[in-house]
Amino acid sequence: MDQLALFLLLLLGAVVSVPVGDRLRLPAPVLMTLLGIVLALLDFVPNVNIPPGLILPALLPPLLYAAVRRTSWRQFAANKRPIFLLAVALVFVTTVCVAAVAHEIVPGLPVAAAVALGALVAPPDPVAATAVAGQLGLPRRLVSILEGEGLFNDVTAIVLYHVAIAAAVSGTFSLPHALIELALSAVVALAVGLALGWAANKLLDLLGDATLQIGLTLLVPYASYVLAEELHGSGVLSVLVTALFLAEYAADPDDVTVRLAGHTFWDVVDTLVTGIAFGLIGLELHHAIRTASGRWGEMLGWAAAIVAVVVFVRLAWLLPATWLTKRLHAKRDYDEEIPVSSRETVVMWWSGMRGVASVALALAIPLTMDDGSPFPGREEIVFIAFGVIIATLVLQGLTLPWLVRKLNVRADTDREKEFEHALAVRAAKAAKRRLKEIEQVEELPDELSEQLLRRAFDIGARISPDLGDEERREAHEQRARRVKRVRRIHGEMLSAARHEVLAARSEPGADPEIVDRVLRHLDVRSLRSLR
Repeated sequence: MDQLALFLLLLLGAVVSVPVGDRLRLPAPVLMTLLGIVLALLDFVPNVNIPPGLILPALLPPLLYAAVRRTSWRQFAANKRPIFLLAVALVFVTTVCVAAVAHEIVPGLPVAAAVALGALVAPPDPVAATAVAGQLGLPRRLVSILEGEGLFNDVTAIVLYHVAIAAAVSGTFSLPHALIELALSAVVALAVGLALGWAANKLLDLLGDATLQIGLTLLVPYASYVLAEELHGSGVLSVLVTALFLAEYAADPDDVTVRLAGHTFWDVVDTLVTGIAFGLIGLELHHAIRTASGRWGEMLGWAAAIVAVVVFVRLAWLLPATWLTKRLHAKRDYDEEIPVSSRETVVMWWSGMRGVASVALALAIPLTMDDGSPFPGREEIVFIAFGVIIATLVLQGLTLPWLVRKLNVRADTDREKEFEHALAVRAAKAAKRRLKEIEQVEELPDELSEQLLRRAFDIGARISPDLGDEERREAHEQRARRVKRVRRIHGEMLSAARHEVLAARSEPGADPEIVDRVLRHLDVRSLRSLR
């Protein structure tokens, strides 16, 4: 098997793991990691030949961009305190604790190298957290906090990692210089992210065509990441800022085609890239096996100790941090989403899985120092990092569904239905207001006006069927049954038309381009008939 065949196998696994995970009630990223581990144990499967420096730039930008599309700036602003406690403060605390333990138990491991280890295992993976949380039906407030933590903790951890690596390689460290570097990295990332977001927004308006616009959204996160890194800024933070800017300002309510096609496109990208990323994590078992050759006992002991530190530091931090956030929340009545019970706090604790960023950072550790000597403890750091990733991702990922069911942590469906109902009312009222504005300008027959008024009510009723009084709901249900019957028959008619047009493709003298154009017209009609 060569590298291309392995890559295609990972893509196939990424697609298949989604329905298999749904059936087994297990997260797809965990299944892909297990697939990678199985492949790594097979003799005929080659080692992954990807330069470590390309893993983060290749995988993180689209994954982060896809994750940001599911959230909004308002959520980040409302949850800035819990996100700060988890994404910044907890990363610092975990880094310090891991560095202290690693420096003590691993012989000859310098402080700077230990800090690099702490930084690369400190951030929970945003993709794993959101993928797992999305399948388990967790409360939206928990998903929001996990998404915010996952998106911002990589920024903190990667900057800490670079500072530690620079200190280890050069043999010198300056705290003021490190703080200045951290601040400049953030400023550069913000500037690049905002500039590219603004430029991309203008370019999207100029392109017009849905295909070109969606293609541009795929290029933008890569451009944002690479440009920020070239200017010595945080590529991760730059991608987040760009994605948040576009989510806030590039949304055109009437651009239905771009929105539907873009949503489908990014779902496909998210599925495939996520599968590849976690498959690569499992395949890195090759490196761990090669590193631990002849030293399995002591290296497994070191890895177990660091896993314990990572897991229990998160719990020890979450308990007081959640309590403090609740007190401040109750005292000042901030509009933020926080865990409301100890059970939700436990679920947040067990959701701290490590993943793509940790693997990439571990493999990106330099081989040599500035003086040409080997980087101290590199093999041990890589092995320990892999142990933390596998233990948290596989163990916690496989047991998290059981824990959620055991603790009975579920989404507040009543609250979600209330919000959906409120949006349905607002949508229907907006449609009625617009109808009245049109009636003041145009003269509409009474029959047409009444029909349009019913359609305005139907806009809300299709979103929330319990909208309106009982008599109006009954009338809507009767119309809905009639429309459903017409839609079914119309769908069968369109299906017959599509079959006939497709059959013409194989007839002598048929022009495939014209056939496809007619078929596209029928497909659009079919899509409209479903609305």
